[in-house]
Amino acid sequence: METDIARIEESEYGTILLRAVALIDETRTTAAKTLNSVTNTAYWKIGQLLHEKKLDSRYGSQIVKRLSADLKKRYPTMGMSPRNLWYMKTFYERYAVSDEKVQRSVALLPWSHNTLILSKELNDEQTVFYAEQVISKGWNRDLLMNALKMEMHKQLPTKSADNNFASTLPSTQAEYANEVFRDNYNLGFIGATEPLAELELERRLVEKIKYFLLELGKGFTFIGNQHTLEYNGKESRVDMLFFHRGLRCLVAIDLKIGEFKPEYAGKMNYYLSLLDRLERGKDENRSIGIILCAEKDKVEVELALEDMGKPIGVADYQLLLPKEELKKLVQEEFNSFEKGL
Repeated sequence: METDIARIEESEYGTILLRAVALIDETRTTAAKTLNSVTNTAYWKIGQLLHEKKLDSRYGSQIVKRLSADLKKRYPTMGMSPRNLWYMKTFYERYAVSDEKVQRSVALLPWSHNTLILSKELNDEQTVFYAEQVISKGWNRDLLMNALKMEMHKQLPTKSADNNFASTLPSTQAEYANEVFRDNYNLGFIGATEPLAELELERRLVEKIKYFLLELGKGFTFIGNQHTLEYNGKESRVDMLFFHRGLRCLVAIDLKIGEFKPEYAGKMNYYLSLLDRLERGKDENRSIGIILCAEKDKVEVELALEDMGKPIGVADYQLLLPKEELKKLVQEEFNSFEKGL
């Protein structure tokens, strides 16, 4: 066995590990979606039953309480509280009149996410937006709550055009990369209430790497921060390094606290050359770089990337939450946790 291990180079082992992680994550995601769909179907039918029996909080409260007690005895882990039973009725009544796209979207959500969305006065388009965000990014209930309070549906990100993917990647991969990477990222989860230095921003992102991965979207695996690349007797450091399973490539992120400057593109181009030469696996695609900065000028970005040979994108981020808004979010989340479902 030791001989077999010795034959496998470190880069090959890394590929094996990443593939294993991808398979496990994919299986878990599929299982979770299936479980949510089955559970929500049961809740939908119970809600339909309560609706057809014309039960409401005024005339049917005692019946629902009795029903809750009996169902809890048979199914103690299915969340058959009176409050949840009323939510099931609301769930059916709200979406029974909606089209199939809306119904399919909410069917895949965890029930706690559905009750949160139901508590807001959202139209079908807004409901689908949040449902798709939860599914694509794996948002937990807290992240969904913050997104709802920030009315993120009013700040829909534009499709990223600030990159040179079309000229540096095969057309199919370029199209996929444009779906994966966005024009703007929301980093409000780090709780910053004043400007941060680049290293402090990086430290907070690493500290809350799970949330950053959720914001980036599905498929990203975090490799490390201040990743060292040594070549020709010199060291270079990539702020944050990821691997994207779908794109099959390394993704380098360079953090900037100020506005975009053309020289950042040249620096990223150099990092990508090193990554491709030193760490890119045999079956992997070209490494991609993302420059994440506070502000950017589209014309300046376009000119800076025009003749770059490596695939590079530039995105900006929303970082600061006003202190009062941050306090309000924290207090409301605490109150919600106290009440429970």
